[in-house]
Amino acid sequence: MGHIERVAIIGAGNMGSGIAQKSAQEHFMVEMVDREQQWVERGESIIAEFLSEAVERRIFRPHQVEEIQSRISSVVGVENTSQQTDLVIEAVFEDLEVKAQVFDLLNETCDESCIFASNTSSLSIDELAERSGRPDRFIGLHFFYHPAKNRLIEVIPGTKTTQDTIDKVIQYCRTLGKVVIVCADRPGFVVNRFFVPWLNEACLLLEEGVATAAQIDAVAMRAFKIGMGPFALMNLTGPPIALHSSDYLAEQLDTPRYNGAEILRSLVEANASWDSNGDSNCDENAEMVIKERLMGQVFAVAGQIVDENICSLEDVDRGAKVGLRWAKGPFELMNRVGIIESKRMVEKYCELSNQEIPQCLQRDTPFHFSWVDREIRNRIATITINRPEAMNALNEAVVAQLSEVVEEINQSDDVDVIVIDGAGKAFVAGADVKFFVDKIRAEAIPEIYEFTAQGHQLLNMIESSEKTTIALTTGLALGGGLELALSCDYRIGTRRTSFRFPETSIGIYPGLGGTQRPPRICGIPAARYAVLAGNHVDSQTAMDLGLITHLVDTNEINQTIENIQSIGKPKEKYPAKPANPESSVAKFAEKFFADINMEKILAAEVPSGFDEQDPLVIRQMKQLSRTAPIALKMAEKLIQATSDTNLYDGLSMELSQLHEIFGTSDALEGLSALIEGRRPTYSNS
Repeated sequence: MGHIERVAIIGAGNMGSGIAQKSAQEHFMVEMVDREQQWVERGESIIAEFLSEAVERRIFRPHQVEEIQSRISSVVGVENTSQQTDLVIEAVFEDLEVKAQVFDLLNETCDESCIFASNTSSLSIDELAERSGRPDRFIGLHFFYHPAKNRLIEVIPGTKTTQDTIDKVIQYCRTLGKVVIVCADRPGFVVNRFFVPWLNEACLLLEEGVATAAQIDAVAMRAFKIGMGPFALMNLTGPPIALHSSDYLAEQLDTPRYNGAEILRSLVEANASWDSNGDSNCDENAEMVIKERLMGQVFAVAGQIVDENICSLEDVDRGAKVGLRWAKGPFELMNRVGIIESKRMVEKYCELSNQEIPQCLQRDTPFHFSWVDREIRNRIATITINRPEAMNALNEAVVAQLSEVVEEINQSDDVDVIVIDGAGKAFVAGADVKFFVDKIRAEAIPEIYEFTAQGHQLLNMIESSEKTTIALTTGLALGGGLELALSCDYRIGTRRTSFRFPETSIGIYPGLGGTQRPPRICGIPAARYAVLAGNHVDSQTAMDLGLITHLVDTNEINQTIENIQSIGKPKEKYPAKPANPESSVAKFAEKFFADINMEKILAAEVPSGFDEQDPLVIRQMKQLSRTAPIALKMAEKLIQATSDTNLYDGLSMELSQLHEIFGTSDALEGLSALIEGRRPTYSNS
């Protein structure tokens, strides 16, 4: 399979320029194309303004902005799009004929291997694919506003879209750091299917005089735990978009209830915005009506999406949480409200809208969610932890599901390699900290021990697997996530890879092998650098230390996995020394964190022979000063024990001391401070 390197964006408006900018940020070569010079220049100014703000907010440095802009070339005229483009994304007006005309021109211009994509929020992908002239290399890509910020993308294959096309486009989307939902070609796809009728239902409530716009917004914000109500959202995105989308869904789904409310239509004709100011308080009866109508509508449509096999219930919720920034998705909300009560709301809404109650809602028990996906292809099993809205954090459900899947694949004769991956921008951002705090306060530390013991069983299962195991650490890996990665035979990283053990700074030590595997991989001094001081480790440093085994470009990942498949398990997984002992970090760690210096370091003193004004020394002492003294000493003792214990004895020792560390006041203080967003104050008790 080839890969995408050159991308052309047709349309330099807000969406098109945003897609161009995000693509350039992620090192793609980009052409931004529009029909007139003035529109191209407008797109350039939009990007320039956005990046300037990013510099002010210290997201980018000036030289990085220059590099991003250097990857974007502006083109006037679709016919002048480069023939060598790998992927063209059309982002023009939402009109089938307009889009078809664009693809007619592109067909004459672009190489036959080029993939065509449409950034449509509603139009039929199959229809567009047939009009494109290359239905096998056509796909829908629904970016959410703003494309450079919003992490969600809906990928919509057509009936004739090849698997190769799907794979290439998904890899492109993942390189952008997007949370990918692959869904069927149905009107509204996933998010807009329930979100657009939700907006319209709010308009109908206003039209009926149930409450004011301000009151409806306030109730919606409370019910869905969101930061902006439907009328405020429409003012932000534009009421004409809401009207157009509502009418389209009504027509395509033959659902008159979805026709744009007359009050919305009048507002658009007047070129006005909603007045969402004023008193937001309403009586209990009105609040109940608003809540039941809005929730009943969302629940009903979410059920329809699942019934029609557009996507999974997990993806419906994922779309709401990532794309719309809802605290909970529709199915999680139904569990919270209660299935019986939710079903009552759905029944009332379906009666209003003359729709049948979805089959998947014909139940009396809560919904069960799967957070772990699996795919087997060419004897390679890819296990994806798919909880991107929580940075794939490990909780009891994830650990249990991951254990079940790993055990099953370990027993398969059809698999040589297991790849563990994380959806979104993180591999795994550690364990669920709230779980630990809740258990400490409930004096239920044995439950923390049990959870961690289950984690140990999982990682040991990976460690001892006869399959070749690979952690695809192409994003952030913290604490338990990094420990999970280190249990694998190989770790593949990219420039986006970032590692850290934050445990000592939050009052505990890494308890899933974090004190045992790093010393055996990169040696005790380097392990102290990573674990005790909790230093941030970038991709190159991780490679130098041996924490990752392969540092590659994103487009080289698949080939790297295939190469590893042909090699099999490593001859020496635990060399106990840095992969590159001559690297600056490895050399510094070897000297600073030497055995002879540890007494002074644990006493918060600069070791003898080191300049207190040296920036490297200052940084280490600052990092160490933010740790909990008890946690630091216990972690050091466990790291030191690796010199005369085997791995499994060391892991057993690490696990056995959990009761002690979680029983300290420093553990509760450090973990609570992290949740509360403050700096902890340790009492060393």
